[in-house]
Amino acid sequence: MTATFVKHREPARPGSIPDRLQMFTREVRFYTEVAPSVGVRVPTAFRAEVRDGSTVLELEDLSSWRAGADPVAAARALASLHERWVGQAEASWPWLPRPDASDLVGALYEERWPVLRGRSDVTDAVRRIGDALVGEVSAVERVAHTAGHNTLTHGDASAPNLRTGPDGEVALLDWEDVGSGPGICDVAWFLMSSVEPADWDRVLDAYGDASGLGEALPAISVQALLSLDGEEEGSVDALEWIGCLEEATGRL
Repeated sequence: MTATFVKHREPARPGSIPDRLQMFTREVRFYTEVAPSVGVRVPTAFRAEVRDGSTVLELEDLSSWRAGADPVAAARALASLHERWVGQAEASWPWLPRPDASDLVGALYEERWPVLRGRSDVTDAVRRIGDALVGEVSAVERVAHTAGHNTLTHGDASAPNLRTGPDGEVALLDWEDVGSGPGICDVAWFLMSSVEPADWDRVLDAYGDASGLGEALPAISVQALLSLDGEEEGSVDALEWIGCLEEATGRL
């Protein structure tokens, strides 16, 4: 009997980012409409439904697979996804364009940046990029949306959402952020969230056409700074975020 993983989500709080972006219902639609032809390895869905505002997914359990993936293998999986659907995703699934929640993200950033800025582990380079993003979140989001041709995007391509099978096959999990947009935005978030700066060029080479990275990185840096906000000051995880933010600053 195939092992299953059940993911149940209560309705998102009205007005929250998950509510504005319809994240939970989008994942159900991904598994019912997109997954059968997506072209990359994802968990098989045995049940995917919206019930009384809640969502229920019964998925193939890939917990026995190795967590994460080799960065080069992950980049090639993303390239396969993006190349397959470039110029076709929105026509195939018109609901994919994501509602704009940049006002909510911007408000959160304005609230949290003064606190982040005063941390002892934040470097001068990170302070410079953080300061430059104040009042600019909506603008950098708009620029990121023009960083390349539209395709199907995962939206949260990071190591926790990757698994590697016994034969080296890479699976992408957690499709709550699925949407349409430039594929380089997926790659930029993967670099920022999951790849040591010394390996960025190797990952970009494996992905292929990395044009638009400079346009994507400011918006991705907002996400990274808000993620840093959730880490203990001076912790290993915090220092990894800071190292990647410094790398991004050097490439802008």
